[in-house]
Amino acid sequence: MSPTGTRPSSVRDGRGTGGTGMRGPHRTAMSAGLDLPPTTVVRMPVYLRELNLLSRSGVEVVSSGALAEAVGVSPAQLRKDLSHLGSHGIRGVGYDVSRLQTQLGREMGSAHEWPVAIIGLGNLGRALAGYSGFSSRGFRMVALVDPNPALVGTQVNGLPITDLSDLEAIVARTGAVIAVLATPADAAQAVADRLVRLGVTSILNFAATVLTVPGGVTVRKVDLGQELQILAYHEQRKSEEPASSSALLVTARGDA
Repeated sequence: MSPTGTRPSSVRDGRGTGGTGMRGPHRTAMSAGLDLPPTTVVRMPVYLRELNLLSRSGVEVVSSGALAEAVGVSPAQLRKDLSHLGSHGIRGVGYDVSRLQTQLGREMGSAHEWPVAIIGLGNLGRALAGYSGFSSRGFRMVALVDPNPALVGTQVNGLPITDLSDLEAIVARTGAVIAVLATPADAAQAVADRLVRLGVTSILNFAATVLTVPGGVTVRKVDLGQELQILAYHEQRKSEEPASSSALLVTARGDA
């Protein structure tokens, strides 16, 4: 969506890295995928999210300019990213939303259902477990794991929390291929080591620590505190700008 929350007027309403080690059909599907540049991979889910919104709104065709504006990139960057899929749109017409949605969904794995385990069911873990947006993107929560006896046996969205001591049996039973770590920082590495030994090679890490993993294991780190500090930096810069401008103006006048 655009910053104002409205869809660009040029959208026309139609009428009419780390997949190794995955088990079963997931391995076959991923092995046939494209080797996209890492920066392009980061943008692809954003494109797919917007295409899903357009499709639900009944939009059949979207121009590169409108799609680029909606996701916050330049039209040239969007066209370059999509060209990796072999999708170039139609000059003067744009992209077929349904076709592009299918292409992106296939490459990003959302055409398959990925079993996910969340380890660490504190406030953050419970919030993640209750997030309904995962299922619409092809992710199915199959296991919730925590060592706290007070939590074991309770449920989140109908899924029981199981004991961390049973992690090996849980992964084997559910076939989880992606793990979300929401553990305390001092526990994350040990849990990650166990997951890697079990063949889980994709980890989303919310713990405030850097994980050491072997080659072939993909880790995406989400540090909420770090992101807030980055925002605080920009806020600090904004608050300093008027004072800096005034100081420059006074100095200029004094030198005149």
